[in-house]
Amino acid sequence: MTDYAIKMESNPNMKTIWKDCLSIIKDKVPDLTYNTWFLPIKPIELNNQNLLVEVPSSFFIEWLEERYGNIIDETIKSVIGKNAELSFIIAENKEENSTTNISNSNITQLPTLRKVENNNYYKKDEIDLSEKEETPISLLNPRYTFENFIKGENNQLARAAALAIADNPGETSFNPLFIYGGVGLGKTHLIQAIGNEILQKKSAIKVSYLSADMFTAEFVDAIQHDKVNEFSSRYKTVDVLIIDDIQFLIGKEKTQDLFFQIFNQLHQSGKQIILSSDKPPKELKGLSERLVSRFQWGLTADIQPPDLETRIAILNKKSKNYGINISHKMIEYIALNITSNIRELEGCLIKLLANSSLSNKEIDIELVKRTVKEIATNRETNITIDQITKVVCQHFKVEENAVREKNRKKEVVIARQVAMYLSKKLTAYSLKTVGLHFGGRDHSTVIHAQTTIESLMEVDPQLKESVNYLKNKIEFSI
Repeated sequence: MTDYAIKMESNPNMKTIWKDCLSIIKDKVPDLTYNTWFLPIKPIELNNQNLLVEVPSSFFIEWLEERYGNIIDETIKSVIGKNAELSFIIAENKEENSTTNISNSNITQLPTLRKVENNNYYKKDEIDLSEKEETPISLLNPRYTFENFIKGENNQLARAAALAIADNPGETSFNPLFIYGGVGLGKTHLIQAIGNEILQKKSAIKVSYLSADMFTAEFVDAIQHDKVNEFSSRYKTVDVLIIDDIQFLIGKEKTQDLFFQIFNQLHQSGKQIILSSDKPPKELKGLSERLVSRFQWGLTADIQPPDLETRIAILNKKSKNYGINISHKMIEYIALNITSNIRELEGCLIKLLANSSLSNKEIDIELVKRTVKEIATNRETNITIDQITKVVCQHFKVEENAVREKNRKKEVVIARQVAMYLSKKLTAYSLKTVGLHFGGRDHSTVIHAQTTIESLMEVDPQLKESVNYLKNKIEFSI
């Protein structure tokens, strides 16, 4: 046991301990990296050999895990003791809890890299239907709230309807509420905000949120476990059912049939149904006509790309969340040049922060211009995770749905890991976003996939050749 471990037992001083950790880290990283990624960290609580610190955003955690995880792990073990662990809490999550009574569900731990954001947020790999027969899966993200959703003319109708439903679920004429729009415009944020608001006001109400892909995967598991009736009954008893990306039910006839039954039961019982899609109901070719008809019973509202004022407001909010010090001139430049969706705006800020750290250079207008140019170049290639998944699955001869499901067959696992690896190589999407495209998996699963494929490519020439072939095929044919 180190001297610090002994001090912790008698008279713990977390600020002194963290200060000593920082002094070691400072000698191992460039000054700009230290100032950008480590100085904003604040010690919160010391419990035995577990030090809890606060960071500005989830992106900080992802960056620290990917690039400085080993340095952090070695440092806290040398200062605190061989069993030391560093846990993170995100500043915006901490505000929802008192400083002296922080919920364990909001804490992210290193070096184990397990992350669960609240009690209603389950990782796909942890779902076991045989153990969860009473309560349907809910994947609500606690950070998706109305307070964090930037209001603009582009989303005015959808947001107003969402607020009305949050106040009186199942009692408005907006049932179902069908929100549609392009990629990265805030559909997922808005529909989850409804669920979070309802739970905050009426905790006894049963709210279930999941993607259509997850719904399908759970249905397949129910078939395999011979528990289709239990599966159907669970969803027929919820008060609010929120399904994201309903377009992914296209071509899945049995899943559509079951969802039709659940929809009818809930609607007839006065329960609230909320759906999102990339297209309006009438344009969902391959979806049964009876479902399309029912989707149009309530309110269909679209979300358009944000206008300039809304883009500036979003950038101001996001830069504050990420702890980025950026001038109005720089924000205006980004907003004028990135116009298509919110995800690209956020991606630009993340890339700006990363470029600043990697180049050991302060953020200035030239770095902003270079970063915006990189984002624009990526946009022109128009490579999506779904396109990557399709090409990879065709090459390895596995079904696309298989890589999104809880399938541990060797050929499926390797296809999933290669698709995740290429998704990070060829797109600007975050680890979390990539994980969500593969059945709601956690960002640490994506990190593991990257590491695994890189290691295998070093010892398996055939796999290396396949990955390079797929990379070239995707880059030059899409």
